[in-house]
Amino acid sequence: MTRNTASLTAVPSPGASALPTTPPFVVLLGTDYAGKSSALMEIADRALGWHVVSIDDELLDPGHSLIGRLRRSLVADVLPDLHHGYSLDFMVSLLQTATVHLRDSIERSPDGIPVLVDSYYYKILAKCRLAGVESHPAFDWWRTFPQPRRVVFLELSTASAWKRCGEGARTNSLEYYGDRPDQVSFEKFQSDLREAMWEEVQHLPVTVVQEQEDVSRTVEILREVMGRAIG
Repeated sequence: MTRNTASLTAVPSPGASALPTTPPFVVLLGTDYAGKSSALMEIADRALGWHVVSIDDELLDPGHSLIGRLRRSLVADVLPDLHHGYSLDFMVSLLQTATVHLRDSIERSPDGIPVLVDSYYYKILAKCRLAGVESHPAFDWWRTFPQPRRVVFLELSTASAWKRCGEGARTNSLEYYGDRPDQVSFEKFQSDLREAMWEEVQHLPVTVVQEQEDVSRTVEILREVMGRAIG
C-alpha cells in the first residue's frame, strides 16, 4: 500500500527540499522492535550498493563512536532522572546530536551513492512529543532537513512488539508510558508513536510493508521499493 497526503504538521520552507549535493535517500521507519535494525544489518552485510545510515552501534563508523556513547548515556543516565536531574529541553538537545549526525551522514555518502536511513529525525521527534515536548525550536529546524524520495514503513502489531521486547525486559522509558513497563502502557505508547510518526511523514510518499516472519523477505521487499524510488 502506498499513501500520499498533504502535510498538516509544518509549512514547507525552502530548506525542506534536498540540497543539490544531497544523494537520493529512502527512510526505513517503524515502531519499536519492528525489525529495522535486522533489515539494515542484512542490507549492509550484503553490500547491495546502498549506503546504510543509522545510529545503531553496529552500523556506526568507528570514528563516530561518540554517537553511540551519547545514546547509551541518554538511556542509562538521562531518561531515569528525567524531570529531576535532567529537563526535557536537555533530552531534546541530546537527541539533536543524533538527528544532525543522520543528516550529515546522508550528505557524506561515498560517491553520492543512494542512502537507506534508519528512522531519520521522524521517530526521534515523535518520541519527544510523546515525552511531553509538543513543540520546540529544534523541531522546526529538523523539519527543514532534506526529505527522502520515499519512506518505507514496517508495520508490526503491538502484541508482537511486546513479545519481541521480552515482555518489557529490553525496553527503555521512551518506549512505554509511566514508571514501569507493562503490556498496556507499552502497547498504548507504541500505538501513539505510530500515529505521531505518520503525522511527520504524511507529506511524503510512503510504502507500508506488513509484518514479515522472515527478515530476508523484508529485505527483498525493501530492495524492490528502493529500486523503484531511486529509478
